[in-house]
Amino acid sequence: MPSRVDAQELRAQCAAELDARQTGHFNGRPWLREAFLAVPREHFVPDQVWWPHPGEDGLHPVIDRTARPRSWLRAVYTAQASLITQVADGRVRPQDGPTKEAFTSAASCPAVVVDMLHYLDPRPGDNALEIGTGTGYSTALLAQRIPPGRLVTVEIDRQLADLARDKLAHLGLRPTVACADGEQGHPGRAPYTRIISTAAVRRVPQAWLDQAAPGAVIVTPLNGPFGHDALLRLVADGDGGAQGRLVTGVAFMKVRGQRDEVPYDELGWPVVTGTWPTYTDADYRVTLHDGRQSIEIVPVPTGDEGSGSA
Repeated sequence: MPSRVDAQELRAQCAAELDARQTGHFNGRPWLREAFLAVPREHFVPDQVWWPHPGEDGLHPVIDRTARPRSWLRAVYTAQASLITQVADGRVRPQDGPTKEAFTSAASCPAVVVDMLHYLDPRPGDNALEIGTGTGYSTALLAQRIPPGRLVTVEIDRQLADLARDKLAHLGLRPTVACADGEQGHPGRAPYTRIISTAAVRRVPQAWLDQAAPGAVIVTPLNGPFGHDALLRLVADGDGGAQGRLVTGVAFMKVRGQRDEVPYDELGWPVVTGTWPTYTDADYRVTLHDGRQSIEIVPVPTGDEGSGSA
């Protein structure tokens, strides 16, 4: 079994790699770097996970902590690697071996977890809602910034919710872990000043907007027509609406209730002929009002800086 020192060294190396990012991530967020170094990611990652990249046989191999402890630990702290923790809603188990079935839950890669929390920019006095507890790792990072008593995390899969609750408690962290459909939020603790989703949506759920306080920040992956998801940062008006923009490209699994494809024009996306503009060349502005979602593409004047690429 890898020693704790090995894990700490790999965590520090991963943090150093993220230090090199010029936008987002740890930039302007010293608390986030401290949290990253304080929380043992290996504590939350299951002993058996699927590697996100298929082998020559087209199957995603299983990395087993017992059989290959060092490879497993290196995978845990690979900045750009998401580790697959659930396939086919749990119908396929790691013991079944390599697979090509659909992924349904994952430990998101460290770089993306950190970047999402950068844009969420939580404060100690916030009342926060997290959609998609997963392993509990992102929850643990949030709990370094927000008192656990002010943090609610919602997970639709009871087995995952129970396991994450236990993992968090082992580190002395006791946020509210609710097993429910995250699209409905958690009305009992609303309003929230920070809302973050670790699963992608095609349309921002109205329940999140209704449970957001005026000025609340909402961060979620939004599925788009350009071949990947995008990270959306919204500011809520406290009256069921919000405005914001897409900040960078990401890739996430969909919330269960939004897996079915919907025509993008029904989701408020404009029609684009040819290549979609990059995030550097245009602002993708998102407006949610009266239950409608609309996306407008506004060219960025030459010389302005953007974030990421489409």
